[in-house]
Amino acid sequence: MLIAFLAFLVVTGVVAAAGIGALRLPGTLADRRMAKRLREVSHRPDDAQQASFIRERKSGPLPALDRAFGGSGSPLARLIEQSGVHTTPSTIVLASLGLGALFALMAFVFVRQPFAWPVGLLLGLAFPTLYLKHKRSSRMKRFEEQFPEALDLLSRAIRAGHAFQTAMGMCADELPAPVGVEFKKSFDQQNFGLPLKDALNELAERVPHLDVKFFVTAVLIQRETGGNLAEILDNLAHVVRERFKILRQVRVHTAHGRFTGYVLLALPASLGVVLSFLNPEHMDLLFKEHMGQMMIMGAIVMQTIGYFWIRKVIKIEV
Repeated sequence: MLIAFLAFLVVTGVVAAAGIGALRLPGTLADRRMAKRLREVSHRPDDAQQASFIRERKSGPLPALDRAFGGSGSPLARLIEQSGVHTTPSTIVLASLGLGALFALMAFVFVRQPFAWPVGLLLGLAFPTLYLKHKRSSRMKRFEEQFPEALDLLSRAIRAGHAFQTAMGMCADELPAPVGVEFKKSFDQQNFGLPLKDALNELAERVPHLDVKFFVTAVLIQRETGGNLAEILDNLAHVVRERFKILRQVRVHTAHGRFTGYVLLALPASLGVVLSFLNPEHMDLLFKEHMGQMMIMGAIVMQTIGYFWIRKVIKIEV
């Protein structure tokens, strides 16, 4: 009864939050469309100097949650910015609560084990954050692959006689996302009055990658001590490309280990499915008996640990 009452409270809270969000979301979207339309109509080429210097933040269905979880230096806000997903902290919080309640309810209804609904609750709460981390990882990989091209473009622009700030603007206009987007942010920041040093440091914070830190350090040192910045950028681009070459060679040599990990992970589940068709009565004991259910949970846990262990062993930092 206590578990059912807690599930009722959670589901009621999620439904109430979803109702409030559904009531406020159409008005918020309409206001955004109106503001965007007004900006498009009232924009003129000579209005560039009248642009706002205030950084605008997106407002989600619950602004109070946005202020609580999306403040300056908030890990969730930083994660959303690095992932490139167009959402707000309040949306992620509501999605986590909703999925947590849904997974807990499904586990309580279908599994009917005391440990099932807490596991479902934790999985639902963690799913949106894991999705953002996955998007951030893939976005950082794309940035890493495009970064040497950005360095080459900067070098060519500097050799052609352009200033470094102008070269950053060319990278922002010419290169695709995510490199172009990040350089656009830095270019706009220094164009609106932020010192170049602070703009580059924020670029290194938004893109926590070693090559970006090397780039920022090299540019700042060159501006203080002098030197051939174009040659420095060429050397850095060459180092990044050579590191990619070595990394691909390492992936070739570790392909056997990665394939072994995938096979070991898929073999028990595949064997269980085959045996369920060949001898259903024998496999039913594994799912209906308490000892069999505990064995399944232990196998899942050990398989997961083994998979991540193999990934850790074959992962070589370059």
